[in-house]
Amino acid sequence: MDTMTLGSVEITRVMELPVLRLPREFVFPDVPVEPWHRHRGWLAPEHLDPAADEIHMMMQTWVLRSDGQTILIDTGVGNGRERPYMPMFAHLDTDYLGQLAAAGVHPDDVDTVICTHLHGDHIGWNTHLADGEWRPTFRNAEYLIARADFDYWNPDNEHDTRAGRQWENAFEDSVAPVQHAGQAVLWDGDHYDVDANLRIEPAPGHTPGSAVVLLRSGTDRAVFAGDLLHNPLQIAEPDSSCFDEDEDRARVTRRRILEWTADHNALLIPAHFAGAGAAEVRRNGGTFAVKQWASWQ
Repeated sequence: MDTMTLGSVEITRVMELPVLRLPREFVFPDVPVEPWHRHRGWLAPEHLDPAADEIHMMMQTWVLRSDGQTILIDTGVGNGRERPYMPMFAHLDTDYLGQLAAAGVHPDDVDTVICTHLHGDHIGWNTHLADGEWRPTFRNAEYLIARADFDYWNPDNEHDTRAGRQWENAFEDSVAPVQHAGQAVLWDGDHYDVDANLRIEPAPGHTPGSAVVLLRSGTDRAVFAGDLLHNPLQIAEPDSSCFDEDEDRARVTRRRILEWTADHNALLIPAHFAGAGAAEVRRNGGTFAVKQWASWQ
């Protein structure tokens, strides 16, 4: 297990899927090849394979032990899902719960699940299949979900999403059962305080209810950025968009969070970075650069 302690908060990285090699144009269809060529010297080989024209991503989640509680940020893809329009995530059979156990966490130990947004690769282990029904995996947990995302992705509301049918069934099998069990907490407003160390703040654009989790403990700072960034290229090229429902809003949000990260000497922890998975960021003229990759124990 990769672990570190920031202030009084212990962070453990829990992998669901190791490195995924995906076509660059599939993940970043609106970003031309030139920026990738310009930055390949530091992106390759962990984040980019120039010869294959592929980028590398991971499916990973984060266990935080904070203020006496066990908190899980995002829950990955999940097993046994029907994903007709995302076949790479369909009918998986991973040992994610075993990885959690290796981190010393039983599902019943989790007090809070934070969903940074409701794309299917962030909510899958919210539930598991038992006796033919999808039931909450973390029976004792509150699931913190932005109301804006709950309303947007709820198929009952018939929103015309940019993702189209890409995440078909995800709300039904990974969100609705949590709501029906009375475990969903739908938050709105300009923040939601999880405890003395952790605050959720809106970061809209990737989805309407996308959020980041800010960690402030002692002199240490971090931001769990969800899908605000999918690849380190977006540190150096923050206007590069990826699967965003509202690209213009996502660009504004991405720059704002990168500015906060650089100005507060905070650790940037996105959901899908390969390699170290997290980095300290510095300003670099009008953009940003990696100052130092995270060091795990």
